[in-house]
Amino acid sequence: MDQRKKIHYNPYGYTPYKIDITDFCHTPGMENIIAVKAVNDGKNSRWYTGSGIYRHVWLLKTDPLHLDEWDTFINASELRGKDAVIHFSTIIHNKNRQTQKGDLQIKIISPSGNEVYSTSQPFNVSPSGETPLSGSFLLKKPELWSVDNPVLYTAEISLSSGQSDKDKIAIPFGIRTISVSAEQGFLLNGEPVKLKGGCLHHDNGLLGAAAIDRAEERKAELLKANGYNAVRSSHNLPSEHFLDACDRLGLLVINEAFDQWLRPKRPNDYHRFFEEWSETDFVTMLRRDRNHPSIVMWSIGNEIPDRADAAGEEIAKRLAGYARQYDGTRFTTAGVNEFWDNRHYTWENDAARAFRNIDVDGYNYMWKEYENDHVRDPGRVMYGSESVPKEAHINWNLIDKHSYLIGDFVWTAIDYLGEAGLAHTLELAPGERSPQFMDWPWYNAWCGDIDFCGDKKPQSYYRDIIWHRRDIFMAVQAPVAEGKREDINFWGWKNELLSWNWECLEGQSMKVNVYSRSPKVKLYLNDKLIAEKETGKEDYTAVFEVPYQPGVLKAVHLDKGKEIGSVVLTTSGKPAAIRLVADKLHLQASKNDLAYVKIEVVDENGNVVPDADIPVTIECSGKGTVLAGGNAAPDDMESFRSLTPKTFRGRAIAIVQPNEEPGDITLTVSAGGLQQSSVIIKTH
Repeated sequence: MDQRKKIHYNPYGYTPYKIDITDFCHTPGMENIIAVKAVNDGKNSRWYTGSGIYRHVWLLKTDPLHLDEWDTFINASELRGKDAVIHFSTIIHNKNRQTQKGDLQIKIISPSGNEVYSTSQPFNVSPSGETPLSGSFLLKKPELWSVDNPVLYTAEISLSSGQSDKDKIAIPFGIRTISVSAEQGFLLNGEPVKLKGGCLHHDNGLLGAAAIDRAEERKAELLKANGYNAVRSSHNLPSEHFLDACDRLGLLVINEAFDQWLRPKRPNDYHRFFEEWSETDFVTMLRRDRNHPSIVMWSIGNEIPDRADAAGEEIAKRLAGYARQYDGTRFTTAGVNEFWDNRHYTWENDAARAFRNIDVDGYNYMWKEYENDHVRDPGRVMYGSESVPKEAHINWNLIDKHSYLIGDFVWTAIDYLGEAGLAHTLELAPGERSPQFMDWPWYNAWCGDIDFCGDKKPQSYYRDIIWHRRDIFMAVQAPVAEGKREDINFWGWKNELLSWNWECLEGQSMKVNVYSRSPKVKLYLNDKLIAEKETGKEDYTAVFEVPYQPGVLKAVHLDKGKEIGSVVLTTSGKPAAIRLVADKLHLQASKNDLAYVKIEVVDENGNVVPDADIPVTIECSGKGTVLAGGNAAPDDMESFRSLTPKTFRGRAIAIVQPNEEPGDITLTVSAGGLQQSSVIIKTH
């Protein structure tokens, strides 16, 4: 007899859920089969969602008297002098048939591991009932969480009844204050911070959509290493482990819930479920994530077609109300775009309706309206919720200038799967038009500052100049065929490389772009001065035409005529060897840990050969496997999950996963005619 029972349905794959299966289990001694089935049905997204179960599934066993992390809120957003006021609330659940009495204990553990506070409260819970408990207390002179000092406390909360302990949970939290105003901008712990942000889809590049813990952590590490202090989850809840990493590393997060409300963007997308499920899904996000100090805003949606309709206004008011009900310490926001999807509306007359019910206003690609809208509404706080790399200087110059502009989030920080070729750059003949997306074999949007191997693209180096992180850098534009023009898609970047390898182009004029905030730069080739030029006062760019000759290209930036710093591009030798660079040589013996091993083709002097696109062979032995191998090329599907990928611009990558046994993993990479290389990764 078929005894299968369907006990839950969840229409939004990004929303976590918890189900009590107690009443569906067989009597003790009988086997239970628990099946979780994921269905990816129809045209349901504008990007690559992945299929199957791509986030963790847990089977939890609790005492009938227990706590739930999602019911527990440690509100540490208030300072009183040098002390912090901690407000806590939780719910005690009793599945017993008798009243339960006992004590709720709270201990606060400092970032250094010391107990700095403890208290207890008695409780009394009726049979099969719930009892909320709350309270407040002071922590003396705490360390404050910030992007530069992301220190975390832990609240250890336990239940005891009679002589036994019933349940215990640990909630990491950070103590910090946030505020916004048009006059002072965004303040973190009372100090102004401009949000140097990037939008991020949920996938993990060559791994697909699988939210392996180390992959989620590495995304946050890449952002921090490249100057970002903020990230916008686009356009859905991120994984819990990604938020944990943002807490630990010091990234400010805009946590976004939806990409559509009532009106669709794709026939089978979430609009079909919004009326019935949006409260459940949005409140789940709030309850799950409100203890993360990294989160500073709740986004109710992105480019919502019905954002300025009467129904949309009511939805925005309702969603913002949930945020204030379940949290109240953070700001509500949305990513709002121009009315290309509602031609009967205009920005000047109708955009205010999309912003009316939120606290901080996100502008998608609308920097031209910043100053106009400030005149219309001087109290409005704004930021670029999406922008494109080639307008980075325009956006950031305005943000530097105005306090009411609190930051900018580029589309995107890291390359992602789907929307293939969104950022392509093509050579077109006169009259030839460029498509918005690219066909097979393109699979990568290619608009990220950082590629699938974790390397910076030229636009990321340019952002370093914009963000005052780097004094100078240069790149060389690939020449365009005679009679054609370079066409850069809206999200794209000019086809330039950090390379002075242009074999067979000797004597041909090359366009060299030098970027610096210094007013003047010089360019040398093989120690001969090519020219001295002023950089643009708005785009910080000087353009040189240089006949190609192998050797050393050197750009120097000047201050009052004095050379104060330089950057060099050197013509490499021929490929001679493979070099492996692992981000970690010691791993946990767990499938949730990974080692990212960069594969580099180098010359005899150890220089990466930037024009080496050659096949390599990856071999792995020992206590692990190669989970993914490939390169960063947006159009090389052959090297997507391969043990024989080609290098792209001299580089590829192998992602190694332990098999849960301690020991050694040996990775060896070889290529025809080159010296092979091996690396040993130890698992514990």
